[in-house]
Amino acid sequence: MSTAISQSNSASISRSTIIFMAICTGLIVANIYYCQPLIILIAKEFMISESYAGHLNYITQAGYATGLFLLVPLGDKFERKNQILITTAISIIALIMAALSKNFFLLQVAGFFIGATSIVPQLILPLAANLSSDQNRGYNIGIIMSGLLIGILASRAISGSIGYLLGWRSVFLMAGGICALLCVIMAKQFPKSYPSFKGSFLGLYSTMFGYLKSQPILREASLINFFGFALISAFWTVMVLYLANPPYNFETLRIGLFGIAGAAGALAAPLVGKLSNSKNPRTNLKIGFVLQILSVLLFLLSGNLIVFIIGIILIDIGQQAIHVTNQTRIYLLIPAARNRLNTVFMSVSFIGASCGSALGIYLWELNGWFAFCIGSFALILINFILYYVYKRKSI
Repeated sequence: MSTAISQSNSASISRSTIIFMAICTGLIVANIYYCQPLIILIAKEFMISESYAGHLNYITQAGYATGLFLLVPLGDKFERKNQILITTAISIIALIMAALSKNFFLLQVAGFFIGATSIVPQLILPLAANLSSDQNRGYNIGIIMSGLLIGILASRAISGSIGYLLGWRSVFLMAGGICALLCVIMAKQFPKSYPSFKGSFLGLYSTMFGYLKSQPILREASLINFFGFALISAFWTVMVLYLANPPYNFETLRIGLFGIAGAAGALAAPLVGKLSNSKNPRTNLKIGFVLQILSVLLFLLSGNLIVFIIGIILIDIGQQAIHVTNQTRIYLLIPAARNRLNTVFMSVSFIGASCGSALGIYLWELNGWFAFCIGSFALILINFILYYVYKRKSI
């Protein structure tokens, strides 16, 4: 039987519960990324170009950003467990719709709703932050973020393998089955969480813009994450096109397996989260930027696949350093408004991801892999500038 937990309760959360939450976040967030290795197969079935099929990536991410903005704030007003269950149930419908799509337009519509209903991890994270002690909050967030990243990376490898063997539609059917099973387990295992916000819907949403105006740390973290997510999303979109074309000509199965190389980022997340509790967590941001610069330099030398794989590892660890640090920082600001703070932060992040996918496709069509690498340097440079602009205003 599930227990009820008040929004104001700051009791420590057990390690087993954190691990279970990490598993749930990983399995649900995977829904957003299953489509990435499948764009070659989708393009062939619907007889469209590979770059046009890649539009599905940023449409799904745009759906996620929309869901973040509209649905996640409701966790500060309504009981969170029921919201998680209802949202996951709608996600099952969207996944089945994708599997049964008769044309690319319907697949894009399904992709948008898959993204919009895959926001459950962003309901789980504020719940875990609220139940964690100040000493363990960053570490617990890091563990859940490990589950999140493992889900993202495994989704690409699994999607590529199953898509190659059974077809791309089977991937979405599999995802629907996983979500159905999760609904049953979460209904039994997740605690109830009653928030303290008693205001109107208008008041709920309007406060988010007020926080963005009044909290410089939130502004900095959101802007830096915008460009960080743009970079990582552009990479994973363009990487599929890069490896599917000469000189590699890899099929979907082999392309999907490259996602495993980023697993090092998942292993780094708890350590990054623990370091985020230090007196100056912003140091982690600079480390993340440097790792991403090194990764792009290696991508320019990517005629060697070993060098290319090292670049994947570095870009994912760098992104984890940036994201986990920023998320830990915003959860320290206003504990009673963690869902709304997270909404602003993650909405901006995934708008960045959607823009990054679109930018990656544009750069690929402009001048291939070289244009992508130059664009990536520009995104990292913008983050360095933001870092120093906010240096005197933030912690």
